[in-house]
Amino acid sequence: MKKKDLVIHAILLVAVALTFYPFIFLIITSLKTNDQFMHHFWGITRPFHWENYKAAWEAIDQYILNSVIVAVFSVTGVLTVASLSAYAFARHRFPGSTVLFYAVISLMMIPGVLTLISSFMWIKELHLMNTRLALILPYIAGGQVFAIFVLRSFMASIPEELFEAARMDGASEFRMFWNIAIPLSMPILGTVAIMNLLGVWNDYVWPLIVISDAAKRTLTIGLAFFRGTYYINYGTLMAGYVIACLPLLVLFFVAMRYFVEGLTSGALKA
Repeated sequence: MKKKDLVIHAILLVAVALTFYPFIFLIITSLKTNDQFMHHFWGITRPFHWENYKAAWEAIDQYILNSVIVAVFSVTGVLTVASLSAYAFARHRFPGSTVLFYAVISLMMIPGVLTLISSFMWIKELHLMNTRLALILPYIAGGQVFAIFVLRSFMASIPEELFEAARMDGASEFRMFWNIAIPLSMPILGTVAIMNLLGVWNDYVWPLIVISDAAKRTLTIGLAFFRGTYYINYGTLMAGYVIACLPLLVLFFVAMRYFVEGLTSGALKA
């Protein structure tokens, strides 16, 4: 191996180590008491305190349930509405369709933070403050633009001959959408679902604004309030962070095939 290659490999190994060490540190710290954390900040200490995970679960199980409910309904809503809209843009031509599509995707240039005040006013006027709908409906609306963009590009690449054959057999428009467009679009639907789920699961600002009831807090807010006012149990807190990561890790490994297929199928091309 050439000296240049050795240097490149060494740099890459250091980069990988720096990337993964925070996660390793998180797991190591989750098994410590506060005394072990203070006196052995970087090292591995024994005995391992697995009870930290039990205490963390008892503290955040309701928050996890709230996040799961919000995430499932939000992602389902995004996929349902966006797939119907994308199908209409991809497979039909109607007056103003091109202008309307470009108007929709132009919203991608507007930072989400600029819509916080207007979204808050709408939720307040609809009397949805401190309800799960105050989270679900804005998440569905906010996830439409990117989802329509990638789904429309993907569905437009499906051969028209498939739809012509279905029309000759007497298939309705919805049947073509459900039996042809949706099955062939599963990879990109999986990609959109994962990306929206990550955004919903990790969102902190919007739930903090519209949710005040402790029983309805999502996981990110629950973990923030999990820290004591004057005393922090770092082992239990880190165990809560580890538990919060597990659902996303499991989902990613289960849906990784669809995610990779969606990214490599050309669906992100304009």
